[in-house]
Order: sequence, then structure tokens, then C-alpha cells
Amino acid sequence: MRILNPMRWAVGLRRALTGDRRERAVVLTLAVYAVLWALYGFIAKSSQGLHYDMTEVIAWSRDLSWGYLKHPPLAAAIVALWFALFPVGEFSYYLLAMLMPTLTLWIVWRLSADYLDAEKRIAGLALLMLIPFFNFHALKFNVNTVLMPVWALTTWWFLVSYRRRDALYSALAGIGAALCMMGKYWSVFLLIGLLVAALIDRRRGDYFRSPAPYITAAFGLVVLSPHLIWLWQHDFAPFSYAIGIHGDKPLGGTIIAALGYFGGSFGYVALPVILVLAAARPSQPALADMMWPPDEKRRLAAASFWLPFLLPAIGAIASGTEITSLWSMPAWTLLPVLLLSSPQVKWREIDTRRVLLLAIALPLLILIASPLIAIMVQRKGPPPASAQAALLAQQIDYQWRLITPQVLRFVGGDEEVAYDVAAYSVDRPRALPNMPAPDATELRHSGQVLVCFASDPICKNAAAKLPGARVIESSIVRNFWRFPGKPQSYTIVIVPPRR
Repeated sequence: MRILNPMRWAVGLRRALTGDRRERAVVLTLAVYAVLWALYGFIAKSSQGLHYDMTEVIAWSRDLSWGYLKHPPLAAAIVALWFALFPVGEFSYYLLAMLMPTLTLWIVWRLSADYLDAEKRIAGLALLMLIPFFNFHALKFNVNTVLMPVWALTTWWFLVSYRRRDALYSALAGIGAALCMMGKYWSVFLLIGLLVAALIDRRRGDYFRSPAPYITAAFGLVVLSPHLIWLWQHDFAPFSYAIGIHGDKPLGGTIIAALGYFGGSFGYVALPVILVLAAARPSQPALADMMWPPDEKRRLAAASFWLPFLLPAIGAIASGTEITSLWSMPAWTLLPVLLLSSPQVKWREIDTRRVLLLAIALPLLILIASPLIAIMVQRKGPPPASAQAALLAQQIDYQWRLITPQVLRFVGGDEEVAYDVAAYSVDRPRALPNMPAPDATELRHSGQVLVCFASDPICKNAAAKLPGARVIESSIVRNFWRFPGKPQSYTIVIVPPRR
């Protein structure tokens, strides 16, 4: 029974992560971490289907472009590459989602070697595993989760470039910065934050007189230039979308949202902070040394942590934009360095074991609870479009095959339903709503399926007027084990191919 003792697992894991093969051990540990959380997502969310954010990115990935109406293209490119290698399915998608925080954890592990001793380095990795951004929230793959590894890479490469003024790391920092901007424009706060951190550092003269910052800027502009051209050609459509959704808010509302951003963000990372304070019991001078170190190396890291986190609130209030704490997901790369790098923070081996025990226990316990979570979601009633998408896609595939042997290439109608059906259909069709319109001749020769909620007369009537349209009314109920689901009626309009 000793093998079932979780503390022995923690002791063994710590020994592996401090041994000669620690790099191999950390990769294996993170691989297990990703699989466990992907399994949790697959089981716990099995009664609700894929979230709309995830099916939307699938739709983008089938119309690869240098930009989209809502966001830049990085998330879509990653999904396109992933599903070119792996089957489209819920487990494979959750595994991709978990690769984002897992890769981030590996980057943190490598980065922290410059600031932390072996004991604190292991503890820092385990502490991040207790933050919901690195597991629960990361399971919903979207443009926020994509930022996690690219922000971490860019921060790491920038810090190395600043210290060494090395051409390779300077170029990598520029490439990373461009990838951040192609992930989400929120990344402008990271880039401004790192620039300000460089400007306030006492070594700024040596840095800006070297080729390093100019290599970074040049590589960043070259990599980002195709997206900049796309933005120009499309009248900066994502900016208009963002302003329409989140901008032009009253001052009071933006201040409240900014306070909520700080409160929610600190709430998400409260457990690691509390654990460090409880274990190390730092004095007031030690706390000051943690928050704003006196030595240049650690202070640059602290500035690179604080500025990208604080600047969004200032920008939001100045621009009248509402922000949310979930958008701080990629901002925690340097948290272990901030909390643990001070020489005044004493960290014991037993503290590492305890934190590792928590990091091991959390995914195992939540995996055990995942079937119960799926049942609770089913009883509450998940959104019908996502919960029933697989069944609806099967029905549409069947009806399409009765009419034509051709592959289903286009799905339109209600945006949410169309994206969900496109994600689950065996033919991997392209979605039409809010996507670049295909050539009229191509659409006529390929045919299309349009699907709407039966309660939406506008969508239904518009689809039914298409030449040769065949209208099918369908009601779908998805039961989960012995727990009944809620019925939902749909209108399926099949427009056969025409020459």
C-alpha cells in the first residue's frame, strides 16, 4: 500500500526533478499533467460538447487567412496544423488546449533556472499548476490560451537578450513579439511593458547602444508584416469589432471593470501566493524585496511582470474599454520568480514536497470527480447548440448523402449552430457565417446546408428561399447516461449542388 501514499509520489517526483535527468523528468511530468487534464475535460464536458469559442476557431482554421473579423490568425493556424495531424474530436481538442499551459510551464521551468535554485524552481512550477488558468480555464481553447506560451517565450527571450545583447535571442524576441500580436492585440500591453521595463533599467544605455533592440524590432516587423497588410486591406476590421463590443463605455463602468480585473486576477493566483507566504513567512523587508528587488537582474524581471499586468487597467480607463480578469491568463510567467527569487525568502525541502503533493493531488481528485461534474451539467441543462452538435451533424451528414454523393463543403445559417455542425461533420466543411464568402459559382456547384433554430423565422425563411432548397424540420434530444436532455427543434435546409 506504500505505493498509494501520495507523499511518496511527491518525494519521488522531487528527487527526479533534482537529479541528473531532471530535464527528461520535467518533460515526462508535464506530459502526464497535460493528459490528465485533457482526460478530465473530455469526461467532465462530455455532456455539453465543445464550447462555441472552440468551434469558432475550427471554422477559422478551415478558411486560413492572415486575419479574421474578430482576431488575428495564430489560434486558427495552430488548430489547422493540429487537426491536419490528429482526428477532429473532443479529446484531441482538449489535449491541444492543454498543450498551451503545459508548454508555458516548460518555458517557466527553463526561464526560472536563471533566478531560482533547484528547490525553488521545482516549487515555482508546482505553484503555477494550482492556478486555474493553467488547467480549468485553459481547457477552453481560444485566443487567450494561445497567448500563454508565446507571452512566456517572448518574456524569456527578451530577458536573455537584454542581459546578453545576443543577436539570436534578440531575433527570437522579435519573432515572439510578432506571434503575440498575431495571437491577440491584447499583447500590445506585453510589448509596451517590456519596452518600459528596458527604459527604466539602469543598464538601458548599454542595451539601446547595442544592435539587440533593433534586431528585435526588425524581426518583429518582418514576421508581423503579412498581418499588417491584411489589416490595411480590410480596414482594420478586428479593431472595429473590439471597439463595438468592449469599447466606448462610461468612465465609471471602466473603473469598476478595471477593479474587477485586478480583484479577479489576484483571486485566481491567491492560492500560490498564500502558500508561499505561509511557508516562507517573509518579513516586511523581504516582502519589499520580493515586490521590487534592489538588484538589476531581478528588478528587470519584476518590472517585466508588473508592467504588462498593470498597463491594461490604465489603457482601459483611458480608452473607455471594459476588461476582464480572464484576459490576464498569459501574464503569470514570472510569478514564481517574483515570489521566490529573493534571497530573504527561505524555502525548505518539506515545503517543496507539500506543494508538489497539492499539484499531484489536484488533477487526480478532479479526474475522479469528472463523471459527477458531467452529470451535474446535464441536469442543469447545457446549451443545446453545443450539446446536440454531434447528433445534429450526424443527421445532416445522413440527409446530405441521401441527396448527393458529393462531399459537404459549406454549412451556413445561424452562426453558432453552423460552427458547431462544421466542427463535428465528418466532411470537415467550411462555415459560412461571418467568414469570407466563397465564389458564387463554387457555392452553386458544391451546394450547401443551412441550419437554424426552428424558432428563428428570419434565418429559416431566408434559407428556404434558395433555389432547389429542401427543408427538413428536426427535433433533437441528447440524453446523457440515464439523464434526459432538453429537446431542441432545428430547421435544416439542404441546397443540392447545381451545374
